Amino acid sequence: MVFFLVCLTGCEKQSDDSGRYTEAFLPVFNQTTRFFDADQTEKGLTYLDSTFSKLSSPSYSDRFRFYAFHYVHYQRVLHNYPTALLYADSMMQMANKTSDKPDYVHYLAEANYAKGDTYFDLNQYNESYQCYYQGYLLGKSYLNNEALSDYTYRMGMIMYKKSRYLAAANYFKESYKQRSDIKAENDFVAFYRMQELLDNIGLSHKHNGDLDSALVYFNKATLFVSANADKYPEKKGFKEMALGVIYGNEAEVYIEQKKYDNAIDLLQKSIAINKQKGFDNTDAQYAQIKLARIYADQHQITKLKGLLDELRPQLDSTRNGTAEAEWHRLMGEYYITQNNLQQAMSHLQLYNTLKDSLAKQTSLLRESDVNEQLSNYEKAHEIELLNENNKIQRIYLVVSILFGLMALVIILLVYRYWRRSKNDVRLMNQLNKQINEQNSNLEKALEKLQVSSQEKDRILRAVAHDLRNPIGGIASLTTIMAEEAYSDEQKEMINLVRETSYNSLELINEILEAANVTSIQLNPEPVEINALVNNSVELLRFKAAEKGQQILFDPLPAPQELQISREKIWRVISNLVSNAIKFSPTGATVYVLVEKAADQVIISVKDNGIGIPEKMQDQVFNMFTSAQRPGTAGEKSFGLGLSICQQIMEKSGGAIWFNSRKDGTTFYISLPLTDGSVGGSAQKISVPFTR
Repeated sequence: MVFFLVCLTGCEKQSDDSGRYTEAFLPVFNQTTRFFDADQTEKGLTYLDSTFSKLSSPSYSDRFRFYAFHYVHYQRVLHNYPTALLYADSMMQMANKTSDKPDYVHYLAEANYAKGDTYFDLNQYNESYQCYYQGYLLGKSYLNNEALSDYTYRMGMIMYKKSRYLAAANYFKESYKQRSDIKAENDFVAFYRMQELLDNIGLSHKHNGDLDSALVYFNKATLFVSANADKYPEKKGFKEMALGVIYGNEAEVYIEQKKYDNAIDLLQKSIAINKQKGFDNTDAQYAQIKLARIYADQHQITKLKGLLDELRPQLDSTRNGTAEAEWHRLMGEYYITQNNLQQAMSHLQLYNTLKDSLAKQTSLLRESDVNEQLSNYEKAHEIELLNENNKIQRIYLVVSILFGLMALVIILLVYRYWRRSKNDVRLMNQLNKQINEQNSNLEKALEKLQVSSQEKDRILRAVAHDLRNPIGGIASLTTIMAEEAYSDEQKEMINLVRETSYNSLELINEILEAANVTSIQLNPEPVEINALVNNSVELLRFKAAEKGQQILFDPLPAPQELQISREKIWRVISNLVSNAIKFSPTGATVYVLVEKAADQVIISVKDNGIGIPEKMQDQVFNMFTSAQRPGTAGEKSFGLGLSICQQIMEKSGGAIWFNSRKDGTTFYISLPLTDGSVGGSAQKISVPFTR
């Protein structure tokens, strides 16, 4: 079996967090941590609740850790995932309210991981992926190796659950390397995770058929636990329990190699350890099942029956769906050897029922991977459509000009020949015939041009596909190189290459987003608009803080659900707020307001920036517009964002418009309060910006 970290916060180092809390809360944190470390979480929460209520003015950091302790109890101890998710949401709210940037990054990563883990346990895999992905985006720019190690560990667990064992092994190795770079003495969390990663690498290699590599890593895990576990006397029994798990996993390799004596010896050791009260009884059940399979394969019927009878009470006291299914299968095999077909059939039917249930749960995760692949195919198809649309638009433009010129010639000729005799009319008819022949030739030429355009499109798709990967590789490589020891001049050149690569990738992503909006069908769903706007604002606060700016958000006085596409409308709001930050001077304030007007909800974003010159205002929403300008701090602008926003709003049945002055610009979007059917009746209306 695969080890999971038992606690998210209770085992954290005091030295890491003590500076984040108020003096009044710090002793409460330390005492609660001691209760959690002693596996007395219920007692710890009772103490925490009673003392926390007496604190006069706890900080956001104090409240974050208060909710985190409750999350650990409900998630890891009680396995009450819906309640755990509520506390994870509260952690996220406190993280968003934290003003200190290092604390914000630290807490936001922890809250994302907490929500991701809980969604995963609730089989809500798409939501889990989203939380992990947000953690990944945050980690790319801000997080240290310890936090990045937590992310790569979780991705490894997802790959392991999907049976993509080679990818899982690579993630686990990366996570182990990231943690190996951390100098941490007497850190039980780091020790626990590192021995777990070594064991998980061995398991991944075992499932992938790399048996020799699996034995190497199981041996490393055994040596690591034996050499370091005694440093933590407060974790009494952990050394034996961890070794018991490793023994059981290592035995599977020997079973694959037909070395049954070695496997039996390791399994008996594992069972003897983890059958004890307070140890990993579930792992002991797995080990007993493995041993029973050996007895069944070797036709040691007496030992098989004795072991299954010994296991039955344990399964009754500790639920284990996988072990329960295998127990019924082995009992069925036993009764077949005794010619008791009725009992055998009964157990085998129960085995099939349990196995089907487990298979159905596994299929949910596999389906999520298929959905991800389909999403990738859709994006590739959208790129193709964008290229085709651009080519067709150029062709239509050329053809329109040609037809316009020919029509002008025809009119002039008609006017000229009208004033002449009937012979001139006859000549005009001949000319019309010639023109028709020209049109026929033009149509043939157009068909050839379309064939040529399709070939060009194929080449462009190949170029786009081949170009994106090396640019991404250059960006990743230069990011790593920038952290190495080079001279200042070399680092400056490396950073220049890295910045250019990321700008190129950003432009490609802008084009991909434009293609996505052009062709996909929106999927409206009920969305609470205050929460959606608040989420966008909170994620951009520190981008504003980098320019000394602040964002003031004024929501509706009461919750309001709209039938909209969450992702696309979030994209519009984030783009408008990001533009306001980009084009506002240092120290400015950005105002975000949500209000009702008639049968619509109006969201406005007001800045005190450089404004939009009047001569450029009619070009703002054009794709690849020439109206783009750099931000007040030299930020790059590609001129696609507002075009994308306009397309999203039109598809959503809403509208987008703006008012601009020399001292700032206000952008508005309107969404209907009706059932949200695409193509609704939201209108541009005159709304003064008020707070």
